[in-house]
Amino acid sequence: MNIKMICLGAMTLSMVAGSALAAGETGTSALDDPAKMQPFYTDSSMKTMVSSDDFVKAWKALSPDDQTAMMTACDEVAKNANATNSHPEFCSSVKANGGSK
Repeated sequence: MNIKMICLGAMTLSMVAGSALAAGETGTSALDDPAKMQPFYTDSSMKTMVSSDDFVKAWKALSPDDQTAMMTACDEVAKNANATNSHPEFCSSVKANGGSK
């Protein structure tokens, strides 16, 4: 029984620590910040992207640090591609319209 509890505790600790480390300093991805993401969408639900020209304008309005954070987050989305990723369209637009330097 003690070995089961130790193993369960170790597994729980690794899951909690892993998710805390994955969240980064702010606790969420740069892509999960509504204030930064809203200019790239036409609706408040952030389902419909703006046109390419408007995307480029919104991208250029971001600070270089925000651009870097978003490109890094998009690289992570690409590395960990699965059905739960919520920003594939945005990330492809970043690479096509603003993210290549």
